[in-house]
Amino acid sequence: MSDIPAPSQAPAPRPAPGQLTFTAPRRGKPPRHLADLSLEERREVAAALGHPAYRATQLSTHYFERLVDRPEDMTDLPKAVRDDLVADLLPPLLTSVRSLTADRGATIKQVWRLFDGALVESVLMRYPKRVTVCISSQAGCGMNCPFCATGQEGLTRNMSAGEIVEQVVAAARLLRRGELPEIGDALDGAGLGDESEDGADAVASDAAAAGPSRVSNVVFMGMGEALANYKAAIGAIRRLTEPAPSGLGISARGITMSTVGLVPGIDRLTAEGIPVTLALSLHAPDDELRDELVPINTRWKVDEALDAAYRYHEATGRRVSIEYALIRDINDQAWRADLLGQKLRQRGRGWVHVNPIPLNPTPGSKWTASRRGVEQQFVERLRAHGIPTTVRDTRGSDIDGACGQLAAATSGAPERG
Repeated sequence: MSDIPAPSQAPAPRPAPGQLTFTAPRRGKPPRHLADLSLEERREVAAALGHPAYRATQLSTHYFERLVDRPEDMTDLPKAVRDDLVADLLPPLLTSVRSLTADRGATIKQVWRLFDGALVESVLMRYPKRVTVCISSQAGCGMNCPFCATGQEGLTRNMSAGEIVEQVVAAARLLRRGELPEIGDALDGAGLGDESEDGADAVASDAAAAGPSRVSNVVFMGMGEALANYKAAIGAIRRLTEPAPSGLGISARGITMSTVGLVPGIDRLTAEGIPVTLALSLHAPDDELRDELVPINTRWKVDEALDAAYRYHEATGRRVSIEYALIRDINDQAWRADLLGQKLRQRGRGWVHVNPIPLNPTPGSKWTASRRGVEQQFVERLRAHGIPTTVRDTRGSDIDGACGQLAAATSGAPERG
């Protein structure tokens, strides 16, 4: 689009095949935002700026509870200090570049420009019993999975906790304004947010009671590997789960942390004691193929990743989700389904659920989704091993908003009008 200014710094070069990037390129820091800070830290900052500490609490109430960001709407703040307070603690973090809709308006993909010109995406989805927002944690991704559009772009930079949280707050504002239609149709498959199945009834009840203004589920399945941006991701989870005015008050059971298998990061998350749902993007049960499909496997093998996931389940009691993109004639063989079922059953019963995902198309990809009959056989083989298995719904694929498609594209589809 001609009205999109060029990034202030060049994007990261595309990585070589199999190349991993753990250290994000150095770029200028995003503006400090109250979502980066605990409530007590906000009060300290307000006092240091010469304001009564309680002004930070008032500002937090506007942001997290009332979903307000314009100074003129914060009438309980004195006019003389209102603009300065907002500038100091509520600076703009995301600028909307493009908004695309699918599924009769129930799916909205947002392309955002960050302060330095980097582009990221988030996807808001209304389901019959919940509202899920899929958020990014990095601009780009350093994990370089060859079937993922984001991974092929390379890693531009880490996002701040405030930038991560602002995607959810922006989604909540859309809902508050009633911009997503109600959905009454049953889904053919598991939607994003279904990973948190043992909290689903409570989450759904909360969403129904709150009406159209409530985000009930948040999934770290957008751009980036959140566990490679650990401090900001955990800070964002705390802001999302803490009750207002400290945070948004979303149930931890409604939050899903997805990872390609950074074992040390999984173990750190285990030690946090926050009962989010862990989703492990496995995509192959054997090391030979997974080394190619998920390059992190050259550092931590299949069994090491599964062991870490099982440790997470043991510590938290949360059922782990295994994400598995089905790629025609690559990883969809019946023997691989059997091997996956055996590996999961070896570690016990009731600790895991598998979500096969029909591969979503990406530009220039040599791979495509498995045939429906092959997909069904894969599912049946897993179920024969006693593994609960549900095929993922491909919501938003026609606007490049589904799993593996997010690459901050800014052209090629109609804007929301």
